Amino acid sequence: MEDKTLVCQDCGAEFVFTAGEQEFYKEKGFDNEPKRCKDCRDRKKNERRQVRTDR
Repeated sequence: MEDKTLVCQDCGAEFVFTAGEQEFYKEKGFDNEPKRCKDCRDRKKNERRQVRTDR
């Protein structure tokens, strides 16, 4: 397996989906590649957490 360069759907930046990450996804049974870079994934997680704590 080789590293793949993907483009973030939110910010348009390129990011690397490493061979190790691909193996992890495969082990977990995830069929889809990530659509967001790490910064955008973290931002999205924090937004969801904020909504939960605001209730």
